[in-house]
Amino acid sequence: MLLKLTIIDLAVVKSLNLDVQHGMSVLTGETGAGKSILLTALGLALGNRADVGFIRPGSKRAEINLEFDLSDAPLAQQWLIEHELDSEQDCLIRRTVSDDGRSKAYINGRSVTLQSLQALSEKLIEIHGQHAYLTLLNPDEQRRLLDSYARNQRQSLDNFAKTQPLIAQVNQAYQHWQQANQELEQLVNSSKARDERQALLEYQLDELQNLDLKHFNYTALSEEHSKLANLGEILSAGQRQLEVLTDDERQSINQSLNQSIQELTPLARYSPELAAIVNQLTDAQIQLEEAAQELRRYLDAQEADPQRLDFLETQMGVIHNLSRKHQVSADDLPKLAQRLQQELAGLTHNLERIDALTASVKDIAKTYQQLAQQLSAKRQQSGLELQSHISAMIKELGMPQGEFLVSITGIGDNKPRLNGLDKIEFLVSANPGLPPKPLAKVASGGELSRISLAIQVVTSNDKTTPTMIFDEVDSGIGGGIAEIVGQKLRSLSHNRQVLCVTHLPQVASQAHHHLYVSKNNQTDITSSTVRLLNSEERVEEVARMLGGINITANTLAHAKEMLTTGNQ
Repeated sequence: MLLKLTIIDLAVVKSLNLDVQHGMSVLTGETGAGKSILLTALGLALGNRADVGFIRPGSKRAEINLEFDLSDAPLAQQWLIEHELDSEQDCLIRRTVSDDGRSKAYINGRSVTLQSLQALSEKLIEIHGQHAYLTLLNPDEQRRLLDSYARNQRQSLDNFAKTQPLIAQVNQAYQHWQQANQELEQLVNSSKARDERQALLEYQLDELQNLDLKHFNYTALSEEHSKLANLGEILSAGQRQLEVLTDDERQSINQSLNQSIQELTPLARYSPELAAIVNQLTDAQIQLEEAAQELRRYLDAQEADPQRLDFLETQMGVIHNLSRKHQVSADDLPKLAQRLQQELAGLTHNLERIDALTASVKDIAKTYQQLAQQLSAKRQQSGLELQSHISAMIKELGMPQGEFLVSITGIGDNKPRLNGLDKIEFLVSANPGLPPKPLAKVASGGELSRISLAIQVVTSNDKTTPTMIFDEVDSGIGGGIAEIVGQKLRSLSHNRQVLCVTHLPQVASQAHHHLYVSKNNQTDITSSTVRLLNSEERVEEVARMLGGINITANTLAHAKEMLTTGNQ
């Protein structure tokens, strides 16, 4: 529960340290005294959007601190442990708003995001504004309230990893079905384009496979084609060069070298330097003869092959055409074929995927239907209990002929959807003989407020939040009904902490603790403060709420009687 609230420089509050007690506490004061600023502070500390307008004039920063005892908040403890923010049994929340528009949030001294702060706050406090009953008109809120009462949203902490709430199981099955079904629809809708693509890929692969890609070597093919295409010129030039090198006995290079060697050899005895030159010429002659022999063997081995040349020219033409067509180099044609083959295999896999998804969608839908039926059965059973209890409660709250009904009907088709297959609607009949109609068409604002309070009281035992705050939820109510409202709010505090902002003395007299808000206008900047009233001060405040400006002895006596009766 909430132990302490500290506010610094927020709106009309300069500094406030407020200890909050267990049980029911009421907050009262003159109109405009600043009661709403406490709820504003709580909202900011729990993750509401910040605004520099909240900062007290003349200050640079507003700050709110909350201290909680978590002994009665197991879900909050679990959340803190999971996010490594736990600290013994207490929890400290801090929120600051600077005049530059920036705000910061802290949990147990560690900086956190606003989303984390909001996630934790949901497990600590529920705040019900004076117009909260309007949310009752929302079908989603009606469904949520019924599921909360039926405990369809609760998760056991004893087997945290194993026991998933029924509503979560239904929604998880829906999400799985939706993902699988969307993928299936996409694959089926693209079947025509896929068939056309598959036919194109098969045609393109047939063209490429004609190149014998398994043994494809463009460089070797290009070299062979070039040689065969120029073989005549190669043979003619080779024969001419053989004549020049060795075959012309009178003018060949070999004959010239031989002549030079013969003339220089005898002269080497006169000039030793010529011996080295003769040796070099002799080596040159040997290399020349070896080269001529290699050239002769090469020319003898060449043979014209017109058919092979025609084949190579055809292949080279096909290769160049495919290269231009696919805008890749000739060397990359095998890689292209591999990519096309992989894409074709993927299209074939899609057909298999469609079959697998079709079966999967069917299985998931079956699981969803089973879970949705379980959810519907629990709702039907809990709906009967809820409408019985709320009908009895609203009769006590000034609607003696009122009947509250929980209508649960099938949506129509069995197509999986979020939160199950039920249409849930709260109906009310304010007078006997009149058929029940939706809340928005029958109930007035005051009646909706009482119905809302009845729902909070009836469902209180199923809530896990340790602190509930009500902001003038008793507006539009007076007399004996107001006293009953106070009793119901007090009953809520038997197993949790309740803080109520009220203008009604009948409600204020039921509280265990009474907080009074007052405003100080003696300085240039208005300020508000809150203090806990003692017994005598409570009598005076309840008397003020009863009698207005002139408080008589009878008014004080009435106030004292109300407090005595309310706290029995």
